Amino acid sequence: MALNIVLAVILDRLIGDPPNWPHPVRFYGRLIAVLEKFIRAHIQNLKLGGYLLLIGSILSVLIPFEILSAILPSILFNIISIYILFTSLASRCLSIEAKKVAKAIEEDDIVLARLQLSYLVGRDTQNLSKDEVSRGVIETVAENSVDGVLAPLFMMMIGLPMGLSVEFAMIYKIVNTLDSMVGYIHEPYKEIGFASAKFDDFLNFIPARLGALVMLVSGLFLNLNVKNGMKILKRDRLNHKSPNSGHPESVVAGLLNIQIGGTNHYFGNIVVKPTIGDAIDNLSSLKIEQTTQIMFASMWIFTTMGSLIYLIAKGSL
Repeated sequence: MALNIVLAVILDRLIGDPPNWPHPVRFYGRLIAVLEKFIRAHIQNLKLGGYLLLIGSILSVLIPFEILSAILPSILFNIISIYILFTSLASRCLSIEAKKVAKAIEEDDIVLARLQLSYLVGRDTQNLSKDEVSRGVIETVAENSVDGVLAPLFMMMIGLPMGLSVEFAMIYKIVNTLDSMVGYIHEPYKEIGFASAKFDDFLNFIPARLGALVMLVSGLFLNLNVKNGMKILKRDRLNHKSPNSGHPESVVAGLLNIQIGGTNHYFGNIVVKPTIGDAIDNLSSLKIEQTTQIMFASMWIFTTMGSLIYLIAKGSL
């Protein structure tokens, strides 16, 4: 039901991810760790093992869900379904964590700002300047506006006509979790994480591009520089090692008249990346707040558009 998706969006916006509540992603993480350990112990070809890890992880979450659908009363199963949909979204959680960094920056507490950022990114943060910390938060929120919000919503919406919104959302989240845990280009994950990283890129291909357009539309409502957003999207969308992340990041950089991207350090190694956008305005806590506003506005626009399209196609409007 489209209503379940709308309820999930509202719940995510209102309460986010309470730390003491059970969360499917924590279960996914433990499951992946167990499967990875088993595969490393029993399969010599780790690239093949990576495909088995991907398939095994997906089946390990879908099969129990389908069993529950067959044995639980419909009301209870519907509540569980809404809960899974709601926990597939991360807008409020992202906003809260971004605000912690922004507050530390405003208070000139660079040590705390670096620490708070380290919970959000994989790069080394201990020597970052204030501008580099701001850049890290903006890049993370921009990228995860797709990965953590619009892509799960897209999966829910395309599963809706088949009654598979929850299943599609679960597949997306387990693959996204796999990518976060093993989808690295360096050892010891280069081979075992290959399949997960590529499948995550595949699942995000359309959401990244569609999401970037929705983020541009959100700029109209937020009175941001949409013309520049379009310019930077067209020019810099491929200035990223990921085939998808450059799309939302370039839109945000353009809308906010800022420059992101560039060189980072990962595990002590220097990784040189192209820049995205033009440094018209300075990086600041205000730009962090505006990035979260773009995320929220895009979420509501995407939900409204998707629900209306579904209802029109169904003949309910």
